[in-house]
Amino acid sequence: MFRIVNPDATPEEVAALVAVLSALGGGEAPAPRRRPAWGSPHRQVRRTLPHGPGGWRTSTLPH
Repeated sequence: MFRIVNPDATPEEVAALVAVLSALGGGEAPAPRRRPAWGSPHRQVRRTLPHGPGGWRTSTLPH
């Protein structure tokens, strides 16, 4: 927001000022940063261990 302090400003001058300031705008918003998979919150929750015969072998396999 800006304020015109000169009371002698014409509507054309104000429009030119608005056009220049809007052209200087930030443009597009930056793309959101992707979060690495190793820092994902679901990795902090302990998963259930497999049951049954051979369960100890599959307990260390990735899912």
